[in-house]
Amino acid sequence: MKKTNIVLNCLIVVWLIILIMMPQHTMSQRQPGNIISPEILPDNSVIFRIKAPNANSAQVSGTWATGKMTTMEKKDSVFEVKIGPLSSDMYEYDIILDGIPILDPTNNMVTRDGAWIQNRLMIPGVMADIIDVKPVPHGDVKAVWYNSPAIGGERRMFIYTPPGYDKNKKKYPVMYLLHGGGGDEEVWLSRGRANYILDNLIATGKAEPMIVVITNGNPNTPAAPLDRPAEMQNKIQGGIASMASGKFEESLVKDVMPYIEKNYRVIADADHRAITGFSMGGFQTQNITNANPAMFKYIGVMSMGLFSSFGNNPNPNYNKNQHVAQLKALIAAKPKVYWIGIAKSDFLYGTAVKLRSLYDEVGLKYIYRENEGTHDWNSWRLYLSEFAPLCFK
Repeated sequence: MKKTNIVLNCLIVVWLIILIMMPQHTMSQRQPGNIISPEILPDNSVIFRIKAPNANSAQVSGTWATGKMTTMEKKDSVFEVKIGPLSSDMYEYDIILDGIPILDPTNNMVTRDGAWIQNRLMIPGVMADIIDVKPVPHGDVKAVWYNSPAIGGERRMFIYTPPGYDKNKKKYPVMYLLHGGGGDEEVWLSRGRANYILDNLIATGKAEPMIVVITNGNPNTPAAPLDRPAEMQNKIQGGIASMASGKFEESLVKDVMPYIEKNYRVIADADHRAITGFSMGGFQTQNITNANPAMFKYIGVMSMGLFSSFGNNPNPNYNKNQHVAQLKALIAAKPKVYWIGIAKSDFLYGTAVKLRSLYDEVGLKYIYRENEGTHDWNSWRLYLSEFAPLCFK
């Protein structure tokens, strides 16, 4: 027995010696221990680093300056660059190594919007206090599958219930939250931070406790990529064209809303319903509320204007007289809040100008929010944080 213990102890010592002598890069090939990236400095400047001894060039590209790349300087085997200071917010970024976008290997915080998979950067301050995880009561988020005869088949959505929902019998107002082209039901959680925005707004008394329904607005896909049948993975999913088909709008009214009102404690009247969405979700929001003027008292259109004026080839099927008739019916239904938000450098800015002109022409009152920025998540998170407090007051 003693001899066995001696042999075992000798083996342990030998193994420890091997570990100690083993080169560092063998033990930790993915993330060298001496590389920190991103490093947020006290003044909210940020240093990005990547160890790439065989690379010739590196840049960093982030949503703090959409469409621009900042060159990183190579020091020995590590590329490095300092940017900022940055305003408090959440940003997404890529590192471009020899012309190829990659994830930052030392940053395990990653978000997704459709095919866009990028690293996340959270800069502390006022906006981060709204979108970050804070020590406040948290609501629950549940993935729900429901049947959609209007589209055909089972589909998935997320339901946010506010803190305390499962501990009382109270009924709540409900907001339907729609995404943009190329997205799915996960994006308002992954990149939009919708549940944490609501948690923080409710905790500070800025927003009423509400149920939030986060849908998948693409009729051609039942769910986000990892939750679709395997045979659908490599098929073209339709994207914007599919979202503009009108099928989702029909399904929301005929399938989604009845499911929610049957299975959740919601106050099922127009005074306690809100709907909002960005980009194509803003187009769908317009379609739903134009066709059902008495269904929602709180309407938010984010980063989308008059869709018939989009691009160089306006929709030849656009019927202004029909649209005006819908808007007059909407005016008669007396929405409590009609909110429009768009960034000054949004490529759809001109469509929002035309939408507002039409609304002014017919007398539809609205709240208008214009911000610095582009067609991006920094705008959409901001819009949700400002629209939600206007609802159900």
